[in-house]
Amino acid sequence: MVNSMTGFAARSGQSGEYGWSWDLRSLNSKGLDLRLRVPDWVEGLETALRGRIGRDVKRGSLAIGLRVSRDQPEGALNIDPAGLEQALRALGQIAEAATAAGVQVAPANTADILAMKAVQAQSAQATDTDPLKSALLEDFEALLNSFLRMRAREGAALRELLLGQLDQIASLRKDAVACLDARAVNSARALRDALQRIMEGVEGTDEARVAQELAILAVKSDITEELDRLGAHVDAARELLAEEGPVGRKLEFLTQEFNREANTLCSKSQDVALTRIGLDLKAVIDQMREQVQNVE
Repeated sequence: MVNSMTGFAARSGQSGEYGWSWDLRSLNSKGLDLRLRVPDWVEGLETALRGRIGRDVKRGSLAIGLRVSRDQPEGALNIDPAGLEQALRALGQIAEAATAAGVQVAPANTADILAMKAVQAQSAQATDTDPLKSALLEDFEALLNSFLRMRAREGAALRELLLGQLDQIASLRKDAVACLDARAVNSARALRDALQRIMEGVEGTDEARVAQELAILAVKSDITEELDRLGAHVDAARELLAEEGPVGRKLEFLTQEFNREANTLCSKSQDVALTRIGLDLKAVIDQMREQVQNVE
C-alpha cells in the first residue's frame, strides 16, 4: 500500500466540563517532523501523542493543534490574588505613562479586570487531568484514523499515476530497443566511411590499429547495458509499489537511477530517433520524480 505524505483531518469533542477541537495536517518531508501545539497543563499528553503518531506515520511534516476550553458553572469564577495584584500594578503603570505622555486613557472597570487571564485562577492546573488526557487520547484515535484514510486515498491515486508513468518508460524503452538494429547499421556505415577517409588522407597508417580504435568507439557508444538496467529499474519500481510500508525514499533513489540511464542514453545515442526517445524518457522520469516526492 502506498501512502501520500499530505493529508488533513479535523475533529471536535466534549467530555464533562471540557470541550476541545483538533486539527492535523501534513506536508512532504525527508523524515518525520512533528510540531504539536497542545496545552502543557495536561500532563504527559504531548509525549503520548508523539508515541502514538510514530506507530503509524513514518514520514511527513505533521502539524497538530489542540484547543481545550472549560465550561465552569455560573459563579464558579476564582480569583488569583497574586495575578490580581500584578494586573492592578500594570494598570497603574499604564495610567502613569499615559498621563506623562498627555494621553487620556479610560479607566478600567471591574468587568475589564475580571476578564484578564492573569486575574482568573487557573484551577485546571490544580485538577487531576488524567481523565481529560484519556478522553483526548481516545478522541485522537478517531482523528488519526481519519487522517490516515485520507493519506491512503491519496496514496492509491499516486500509485496508479506512478504505475502509468512506469508503463510509459517501459514502452519508450521498447521503442529504443527497436531502434538499435537500424542504429547499428548506420553506425557501422559511418565507421567504415570514417576509416576510409582516414586511410585516404594519411600515408603509412596502420589499418589494424585504426580499425581497433574505431571498434573501441563503437563499444563505447553501445547502449544495450543502459536499456537493460532501465528495464530492471522498471521492475524494481513496480515491486516497491506493491510492498507494504513506506517506500518513498527507495523510490526517490530509484528515480535518480532512471535519470542517470536516460542521460547516458542521450549522450551515446548518435541517432535522431534514439535521442528523441531519450528526451521523452527524461520528461516522463522528471514527472515521476515530482510525484515520488509525495510518497511516504
